[in-house]
Amino acid sequence: MIEPPATMSIAPHPTWPPISAVSPPPTIGRMRASPAARRLARSRNVNLAAVAGSGPGGAIIFKDIERQLTAATMTVEKKFPKGLDLDAMRVAIAAAMARSKREIPHYYLEHQVDVTPCEAWLARMNATRPPESRLLMGAVAMKAVALAVRRFPTFNGFYVNGKFEPSSGVHPGMAIAIRGGGLAAPAIHDADRLSCDALMASMRDLVARMRSGRIRSSEIADATVTVSSLGERGVDVLYGIIYPPQVAIVGFGKVVARPWIVDGVVLPNSIVTITLSGDHRVSDGHGGALFLAEIGKLLQEPDKL
Repeated sequence: MIEPPATMSIAPHPTWPPISAVSPPPTIGRMRASPAARRLARSRNVNLAAVAGSGPGGAIIFKDIERQLTAATMTVEKKFPKGLDLDAMRVAIAAAMARSKREIPHYYLEHQVDVTPCEAWLARMNATRPPESRLLMGAVAMKAVALAVRRFPTFNGFYVNGKFEPSSGVHPGMAIAIRGGGLAAPAIHDADRLSCDALMASMRDLVARMRSGRIRSSEIADATVTVSSLGERGVDVLYGIIYPPQVAIVGFGKVVARPWIVDGVVLPNSIVTITLSGDHRVSDGHGGALFLAEIGKLLQEPDKL
C-alpha cells in the first residue's frame, strides 16, 4: 500500500455518500416515497425529509433522489474543485464503511500461494532494466486478479436495488492510503487487457497523479472490485471491508520465507497469503475458494500473464 503526502486532496469514492447528503438517521419511514426511492435513499444515506417529491401527491420518486445526489455532488465539487479535503473524506469513508458492515453479509477466505516462481520471473525480467522500468509484484498481482474476475464475474460488479449487476469491464481499484487517515481506490480501466508492463506504468501514473490531486472522476467512480495490500507495511494477512456497491475486495499480505513442500522436498520458499472478503448475497465460500485458487495459479505462471 502506497502513502501519498498528507497535503493531498482527492475526489470522493463513488460509494462514499456526498457529504451534503449525509445526515442523522434518515426519516424514511415517515415520508411518502416509492420503494425504488427508499432503496436508493438507504443505500446512499439520503435523508428523505430534505428531498422535494415530484411524484403523485408530492411523493418522492427515484429521480428525485438522483437529483438530490447530483446536486450534492456538484456542491462538493464547487467547494473543493480539486477534490475533498481530508477531513471531509474521512467522514465519507466512515459512512461508507459503517453501511458496508451494517448491510453486507461478509464472508472471509484466505489462500496461501508459493510465489517463488513469480519472484524468479521478476528477477529475470528486471535484470537489465533501469529502476524506473522494473516490474513489481504488485503489478503481477493486479493482473492476476483482473484475469481471475474475468473468469469469475460474480466478484466483479455492483449490488444495487436488491440485485447483482455484473460489470462488462474489469476495472480493479488500487487501494492507496492517504497519510493522516483515509483511503482511496481509483480504478485501472480494463486491467485484464493490459500487459504487466502497461499495468505497472498505469499504477505508477495513478500514484503520481494521486499525489498531485489530478485523479479523474471516472477513475474514482468506475472501480468494479478492489485490490489492497499491506505487505510493504509488514502485514502478513489482511481482511478488507467491501466498498459498497462493490461485492468483493482482494487482499495481499507480505511475501515471507516459509518451509514448503515441493516434489516431496521441504524448501524455504516465498509464500504470500491472499484473502477475499466477499458479499454473501452474491457469492459463497465455494465460489470464493475457486476464485482465490485461480489467482494463485496465475501467480505461479507469470509468463502466461
